[in-house]
Amino acid sequence: MTGSRILTSLVLLAALGAVSACGRKAPLDTPYQAAIDARKEAEKAKQPLPPKPAKPVEDRPFILDKLL
Repeated sequence: MTGSRILTSLVLLAALGAVSACGRKAPLDTPYQAAIDARKEAEKAKQPLPPKPAKPVEDRPFILDKLL
């Protein structure tokens, strides 16, 4: 009985470790920065340019931001 519990715990820990390793290590791109990068890549590849991105709006605090 204890052997199966230890085995189950090890499997769950391994699964948790594998799932937690997913994702990007770098900070996320803003939509504005992603649009600029897309335009630069299109220019390099000599493809039609996507529309020019609008200027980013000022980040306004939200009431629930303090909880994060």
